[in-house]
Amino acid sequence: MVGLLVGPTLRVMPVEFLADDEAAAYGRFAGPPAQADLERVFFLDDEDRALVGQRRGVHMRLGFALQLVTVRRLGTFMEDPLGVPGAVLEFVAEQLGVEDASQVKRYAERRETPFDHQRDIRRAYGWKDFTDVGGEFTA
Repeated sequence: MVGLLVGPTLRVMPVEFLADDEAAAYGRFAGPPAQADLERVFFLDDEDRALVGQRRGVHMRLGFALQLVTVRRLGTFMEDPLGVPGAVLEFVAEQLGVEDASQVKRYAERRETPFDHQRDIRRAYGWKDFTDVGGEFTA
């Protein structure tokens, strides 16, 4: 089992079906993505930019955008939403016109902010937390 921080609580994701190295890597970056991956997976389209643009402050827009692109890549939100490779941070910051990407350090000053943004991302894109769909998989 791997613990995932989802909202203000820790939830456990079953990973027994994964090899040990796969389970250890779940929800994390194995290293910096290749340029082709940055351009394909971490690209913010107009819809993404409109959603990101609703946040106040450069640090909030950048943190929100990082959560959006990382959940697309990893399939889950990261326990530490700022624990992305530097190349990802710089690529996203460049798309948003942010010259000083270090401003993102202020993103989680309010502990609830990343969780609020995760909820907003799920709602905007129609994604569900894996714990919210249990009844959908019963016979």
